[in-house]
Amino acid sequence: MSEKIINVVPQQLTAENFAVYGDVISVSESAEHFAINDGHTMRYHDLAEVDVTEQQGTTLLNIFRSTPLAFPLPIEMMERHPLGSQAFIPMSNQPYVVVVAPSGELDTSKIEVFLASSKQGVNYHKGTWHHFCLALNEVSDFLVVDRGGKGDNCDVEKLDGSLVITLTTEK
Repeated sequence: MSEKIINVVPQQLTAENFAVYGDVISVSESAEHFAINDGHTMRYHDLAEVDVTEQQGTTLLNIFRSTPLAFPLPIEMMERHPLGSQAFIPMSNQPYVVVVAPSGELDTSKIEVFLASSKQGVNYHKGTWHHFCLALNEVSDFLVVDRGGKGDNCDVEKLDGSLVITLTTEK
């Protein structure tokens, strides 16, 4: 690990502050919505752009089960999917941490950290750098919409751990 440690505190996840990286998937009055099923159901429509068709990709639905890690947490890797978007929708009633950086060459000075509620999913745009899912409090399941098919769709960069996520609830 590098000698210089930079603590990063997560900011609250909103559609506005996450827009450059992807979509926030949540129920919101600003989302297009309308009644269906004889008025018994409200449909929140087209909440994320699923982008998986490059090189004849297909849509995969997966469940990822994530084990919480100890915080403060050094950021030791980032990954990106150059051929498709990737969405994480929490299935557990726990918050989680989202770590992202803009697409292109990885610039660690542009890494941002967000605290997502259990009612918010995220959809990473194609090529957006991100950390694997960081569950908080307990083992948590996430429905993941991902790209399947030919082509190498996962680039991983190892980092020195000098950026450290510090949760605001810690002293």
